[in-house]
Amino acid sequence: MRFLHMLRSSVLAVAGLALATGLNAQTPYKVLDTWTIGGEGGWDYLLADSAAHRLYITHNARVEVVDTTTGKAIGAITGLHGTHGVALAPDGKLGYISDGAGNAVVVFDRTTLATVATIPAGTNPDGLVYEPATNTVWAFNGRSHDASVIDTATQKVIATIPLPGKPEFPVVDGQGTVFVNIEDKSQIVRLDAREHKITATWAAGCESPTGLAFDVAGHRLFPVCDGNKMGVVDSLTGKLLATPEIGDGPDAAGFSAAHQLAFASSGDGILAVVDTAAAGYPTIQKLATQRSARTMIYDAATDRVYLVAAEYGPKPAVTPENPRPRPTVVPDSFKVLVVGR
Repeated sequence: MRFLHMLRSSVLAVAGLALATGLNAQTPYKVLDTWTIGGEGGWDYLLADSAAHRLYITHNARVEVVDTTTGKAIGAITGLHGTHGVALAPDGKLGYISDGAGNAVVVFDRTTLATVATIPAGTNPDGLVYEPATNTVWAFNGRSHDASVIDTATQKVIATIPLPGKPEFPVVDGQGTVFVNIEDKSQIVRLDAREHKITATWAAGCESPTGLAFDVAGHRLFPVCDGNKMGVVDSLTGKLLATPEIGDGPDAAGFSAAHQLAFASSGDGILAVVDTAAAGYPTIQKLATQRSARTMIYDAATDRVYLVAAEYGPKPAVTPENPRPRPTVVPDSFKVLVVGR
């Protein structure tokens, strides 16, 4: 009887732990804070430097640098033309910015935030990533449909790789493989960082993929697409595994290895959270953030999502010269939304 009692207690304890773990995994995210940045113009990607407690935000012709412990501005990298992405070298000294309107990658000192080099790239460099196995930075050029590979030792382009269409967001596995979405072809391209060549081209499983997240250990890619869909693609075979539902107009994605969750931020003001450990990849939360909060970065060290958004003014009238006008950003309405649990 004593053995049965102990067995029953152990089973209940294990069941309680499993239930608590399951509930913790399902604890909903919420907007914890809002940091006002201000300024004018549009924006693109963000990057979190967990070790330095910094957030880098591409914002029009500058990159804002924010302290993630206080939400206060540290400074900015200025004198640029139209910024898109940021990549950081692991030595903690240098960072890289894709200056799309300048057709260049700008190298900056992370201590002083001063520009130390400007490297000509292709036309309109957009997505940017550091590849650790080769110590290179890859700039994906949206208009010239190619990738510029930069040697971080010499700060020079050592290869230009033609691509089948317009590249968007890149990710790496840390072992010498690079993946990037091809938006206008609804594809994902796999590249060999050492050989500087394409090794596979796969369907993204959804239309017009923009943002891309990567579960390196689980070999899964998460492109986010038009039609309120996220693709789940096997990074070894290119097989489509699922297409969970997300918000409308997504532009960025993230992945939590610790919690097995994928995130997608969209312009309609929805942050979708997908359970990647459950059968069928269910969307377990659609958090209302703010309309225009289409880009994000996930910080695994704090289990926080940072999104940027702003208010828009009225949409200009359609003209023959501008058949698809965009509304202007209301000055000083630019902000960071901090999401966590």
